[in-house]
Amino acid sequence: MKNHLLYIFSALIVISCNNPSNKNSEISKTEVVSMERFEDPSFTLAEANKLIELPLHCVATEYPYKPGEVLESEADLVEPIRVHPIFYGCFDWHSAVHGYWSMVTLLKQFPDMDKAEEVKNILQEKITAENVATEVEYFKKPINSSFERTYGWAWLLKLAEELHNWDDPMARQLEENLKPLADIIITRYKEFLPKLNYPIRVGEHSNTAFGLTFAYDYAKTIGDDELKQLIEKRAKDFYLNDIDCPITWEPSGFDFLSPCLEEIDIMQRVLSKDEFLNWVDAFLPELANENYQLKVGEVSDRTDGKLVHLDGLNFSRAWVFYALARDYPKYKHLKNAANEHLAYSYPNLVGDSYEGGHWLGSFAILALNTLHK
Repeated sequence: MKNHLLYIFSALIVISCNNPSNKNSEISKTEVVSMERFEDPSFTLAEANKLIELPLHCVATEYPYKPGEVLESEADLVEPIRVHPIFYGCFDWHSAVHGYWSMVTLLKQFPDMDKAEEVKNILQEKITAENVATEVEYFKKPINSSFERTYGWAWLLKLAEELHNWDDPMARQLEENLKPLADIIITRYKEFLPKLNYPIRVGEHSNTAFGLTFAYDYAKTIGDDELKQLIEKRAKDFYLNDIDCPITWEPSGFDFLSPCLEEIDIMQRVLSKDEFLNWVDAFLPELANENYQLKVGEVSDRTDGKLVHLDGLNFSRAWVFYALARDYPKYKHLKNAANEHLAYSYPNLVGDSYEGGHWLGSFAILALNTLHK
């Protein structure tokens, strides 16, 4: 009997020591003590002079290039610049759009950049009505109806939005020139979204939430209520009932977007503040913990075009965290998590190999602008 009681007592001790709540409590205490604080990154003229080198290096670099189209016949075997006289550089079409957005954004914010005149010349030489017409003709071909859906579409509208919000005579002309291409992208969204029965929840280009976010911003900016309302409806259809997003499963090996955080980014836009707070409490309740930490995406080889995606993940996570910290006092602690992600990837940006340098600058700029907005 004595031995039997001793056995039960010992078992209770083991169970108590292995109780998950005890472990969580211990981890929580450790996190409070060991959490590192990261300073806000600066975004100055000096930074702009460095960042502008990335798009300047790639927008006119024709090769290497990765076509994304379907060939209808032998006649389609032409050099990219023939069908994409604007967006033929930077390795692929959407990255070229990134590059132009970066140039417009940096020039708009830092007109005294060392290479401001060079940037202006490129914008005026390339974004012409004639060149846009050629890009539009490519999109009009039925076989290209899904070309760059929806990632490239989203970035094209982000470029158009940046031009629209720039109070400059040159920007008015560029916006007018680009409008036919923006219009056909809007039409593509309106045709496609009602047919999409299920959202695409991945960490790469086809992520539905990301594609909706930039398009929503553009629709709101130019006053396209039809597109705005369509995106609001579809976002709620797709995501309103989502709970307990498994962010600990992230990242996948090639992610440059966080499936969980991209949902937050679009839902923060389409819901009221009260609705959003209720939704995010159910969707990612752990974010409210003041000691919340999310390990950065670690890059093992920045010369590998897929593995370097994880630097992009760090930037895109950062812009979502910055927006939450800015708009909701409850999440102000997430700014430190964002700073940590930038501290890991930003120092590797300028001077990086072409595999990352041809597109990552735009992600960094977007993160920095979200912080300093």
